[in-house]
Amino acid sequence: VDYIHSGDVLVMNTTRVIPARLFATKASTGGKVEILLLRQLDDTRWHVLAGGRKVFSGLELHFAGTDVTATVIEELEASERIINFSQPVNDLLTQLGEMPLPPYIKEELQDRERYQTVYARHPGAVAAPTAGLHFDDALLARIAAQGVRSATVTLNVGAGTYQPVRVQNLAEHRMHTEAYHVPDATVAAIDATRAAGGRVICVGTTSLRALESAARDGTLRAGQAESDLFILPGYSFRVADALITNFHLPKSTLLMLVSAFAGQDSIRHAYAHAVAERYRFFSYGDAMFLTRKPA
Repeated sequence: VDYIHSGDVLVMNTTRVIPARLFATKASTGGKVEILLLRQLDDTRWHVLAGGRKVFSGLELHFAGTDVTATVIEELEASERIINFSQPVNDLLTQLGEMPLPPYIKEELQDRERYQTVYARHPGAVAAPTAGLHFDDALLARIAAQGVRSATVTLNVGAGTYQPVRVQNLAEHRMHTEAYHVPDATVAAIDATRAAGGRVICVGTTSLRALESAARDGTLRAGQAESDLFILPGYSFRVADALITNFHLPKSTLLMLVSAFAGQDSIRHAYAHAVAERYRFFSYGDAMFLTRKPA
């Protein structure tokens, strides 16, 4: 509340994490296959990560204790596959699905709601927009009482959030696409804020990427689309003025994004301070308030 002022607008990502981790067995051999649902393509087809040996096209998968089956219908890069379930999987996820936690979290969740933001509304993410975990209803009420507008976007966070950059030439790095929606009301709130001289403050890199994706032609537009936006130093930001974000993993696209936003020197100093003071990093870690580096 000390950093956000009357006339600003706070933009939050309302995506909700689904229990997208499933375990199946091969109909042919009984071998185990771990599936992480990445993106729903239609009622029964999903883009997934399939862990296990010999997960080929045509393979039929069974799920213990259910009559649901799935068939691998397309092989993509590495362990990515397209699979077709025998029926919609909402009930299957409720019954068998596990929350897909980042690899650095080793313990089981005691309460699934602790991996959701208090404003999560729209199911579809396989990871939480973790900057939002710093907010509770009381804090949001205090911010609103200061005369700060609130607005929402939805970007379904994908597993690419966890993937480090493994190439030396950053132009070769492939971002996973993520579905996003920017409502008309959010565009109106941002336009009104701009007209009054206020700032657009994004809660999390996912909110920022949704807005910047929706403004790639220079004008922020409402609607639904897919984003593969990779933000690197040198990027010209069109919408966001400030950003609330966690401390991120080395070699991650998110570390590159915050370096582009606040400046590489500022981020190096912030991380040096965080390491020296033993801040907590990553999903349940500390956060920072960044203002955009002048162009």
